Amino acid sequence: MAEKRVKLKSSDDEMFEVEEAVAFESQAVKNMIEDTGMDHPIPLPNVSSKILAKVIEYCKYHVDNQKSTDDKPATPEDEIKAWDQDFVKVDQATLFDLILVSFRRPVFSFHVVQTVFCATDVSAPCSTF
Repeated sequence: MAEKRVKLKSSDDEMFEVEEAVAFESQAVKNMIEDTGMDHPIPLPNVSSKILAKVIEYCKYHVDNQKSTDDKPATPEDEIKAWDQDFVKVDQATLFDLILVSFRRPVFSFHVVQTVFCATDVSAPCSTF
């Protein structure tokens, strides 16, 4: 059976089509889909196409790597954490926008913020997040 697809519309009117599981990584998007259905694109008026592409990359990686399938086992947690740390190695403006999105729309939940703090050697222990 084919995976259901969801259309997401960025603030600059770029359309992204993703698997339902990827879209559902965001509780806010999941709630909108449950309220309005998947017949129309889900508008994300405060998220640019550049940042939405990064959000989708993050969510897709986590969907594809956190669960075991018949084809492959789940990716070890330390490999996922290493990928997360590499993911936030972006310019400061992009990082700022990713953090804003994580607060405005819980796309990453709180995990991306944790990754940012851990990757930048903030003194708080990462295990407290």
